[in-house]
Amino acid sequence: AAIESIERGETFYAHNLGLPELRDSIARTMSALHGNIDAERIAITSGGVNALMLAVQALVDAGDEVVAVTPVWPNLTAQPEILGARVRRVALKPVAGAWTLDLDALLAAITPATRLLIVNAPNNPTGWTLTRHEQQALLAHCRTTGTWILADEVYERLYYAGDTENGCAPSFLDLAGPDDRLIVVHSFSKSFLMTGWRLGWLVMPPLLTPQVGKLIEFNTSCASVFTQRAGLAALAHVDEITPKIVAHLKDCRDTLVPLLTRLPGVRVAPAQGGMYAFLQLEGQGDSLAVAKRLVAEAGLGLAPGSAFGPEAQGWLRWCFASREPARLVQGAQRLGDWLAAAWR
Repeated sequence: AAIESIERGETFYAHNLGLPELRDSIARTMSALHGNIDAERIAITSGGVNALMLAVQALVDAGDEVVAVTPVWPNLTAQPEILGARVRRVALKPVAGAWTLDLDALLAAITPATRLLIVNAPNNPTGWTLTRHEQQALLAHCRTTGTWILADEVYERLYYAGDTENGCAPSFLDLAGPDDRLIVVHSFSKSFLMTGWRLGWLVMPPLLTPQVGKLIEFNTSCASVFTQRAGLAALAHVDEITPKIVAHLKDCRDTLVPLLTRLPGVRVAPAQGGMYAFLQLEGQGDSLAVAKRLVAEAGLGLAPGSAFGPEAQGWLRWCFASREPARLVQGAQRLGDWLAAAWR
């Protein structure tokens, strides 16, 4: 679809908010999952990270207070900080083999002075996912305090619990009205494995759409037309493509995690969603130093937990989105051999 678009000469500017037909297609797809969502609430962006930055630019000023659930992809806390906001972190805790949110602590952190709450669920790097009860409590509380919610739900379809009717992770869109102070970010990068295409979208209250359109003009002008055509083609086959991707990633997760749990001194919990295993190595505190050693000594590339916040120091993120699960077996063997040598 992208090649055909280029051959037709579609290398010109598009509307700031995106091709109308792509916005309509996304609206239909999202409505099938979460109830009626109008196309006027959708803006097409140059990737999910661009969508996140646009949302922060639309809502946050210097000096504002932002609360973020952490550990989390560092861009989510860096973006408001770049604009001069103060970010207050509320950390997930590993409890009984699973990452857990202290809901009371998070609610206490959100006050009328809090401009924005940032939540990424399913979470990068931990694989933690919000429950419906937690979403209901947060939405009700933020309505009381007047706080906006920025929900990064790019891993929504990569959900393995199988306890929802639509097969997706719980979404704020299932609970919120169109005029709630809620922006939800999505991306083609994860659910369609289109990371290099740089195509995403956000869902917002309709009154915010014109403001976001202006910000797109000042940031990128628009997402490229031929990339948007590729997005349209992907959505046309979503019911065929996505289940295969999810099944493959679940197979990868279920291949890797048991191997890791059998290694001495390794602590890991199966991700509820996303594409990462988050693990802790006993006696290895400096995650960046460990990550560097693993690359140099074992040929194994893992992301240091410290990149996702101080509360993740000592942890490592392993992306299990491998084309071949056998490579994960090889990687686990390399980690086991390295640990055995390190503890001699």
